[in-house]
Amino acid sequence: MLNATGLHFYYRRGQDLSFPDVVATQRDKVLILGQSGCGKTTLLHMLAGILKPRNGQVRLLDQDLYQLSAHQRDTFRGKHIGIIFQKSHFIRSLRVEENLVLAQNLAGLPTDKKRINAILQRLQLDHKAHHKTQDLSVGEQQRIAIARALVNRPSLILADEPTSALDDQNTEQVIHLLEHQADVERATLIIVTHDKRLKDYFSNHINLGG
Repeated sequence: MLNATGLHFYYRRGQDLSFPDVVATQRDKVLILGQSGCGKTTLLHMLAGILKPRNGQVRLLDQDLYQLSAHQRDTFRGKHIGIIFQKSHFIRSLRVEENLVLAQNLAGLPTDKKRINAILQRLQLDHKAHHKTQDLSVGEQQRIAIARALVNRPSLILADEPTSALDDQNTEQVIHLLEHQADVERATLIIVTHDKRLKDYFSNHINLGG
C-alpha cells in the first residue's frame, strides 16, 4: 500500500538527511520515533507528497507520488491522504463545517455534508459544526483536525506529534481515538513523534537518528 524507499533530503544549510525505508500495508499502524532535528516532519512531508525528496521513491496505492505534477499530487493527496499537522492551520474565518467542506472541495470532490455530519457525530462534535474553530478548546480543535484528515476517506493517515503537549491520560485517549478512527476507515496510520510513551501502544517502530 505504502512503499517509501531510499529517501534523502538536502537542506541548503548543508544538512543532508537519509531515512530508513517505510513499508506499510492496509490498516498497518507504524510509529516513527526520533529526537528534535532528526527529520521526522521532513519524512512525514515526503510521505505526504508535500516535500520532494532529493533521491528515493514514495509509492502509495501503486502510484509514484513524485511522478505526478504538483497539481496532480495535490489532488491525489486530498483524496487519499489525511494529515494531522502539529498546528491545525484552519481557516479562521470559516466555521467547522465550512473547513471540512473546503477539504472536500480542494480534493476535487463534491460537497458531502452527510459525510461531514457523520464524522463529527463519530467524534462527538456535531454540535460544534457551526462554531468558528477559534472558539473551540484545544482538545476540540485537535478532534476537528482529525475529522478533516478523515473526511475524504483516506487510505493513509499521517499524524505529526499528536501527543507532544498532552499528559498521560490525554495521550492515551488521543492514541486510542486515532487507532479506532483508522480502523473504521480501514486506513494505514503513521505517527511521527519524539514522545517515547507511544512505544507502549505500537509494536511497529521505526527509529530515526540512531
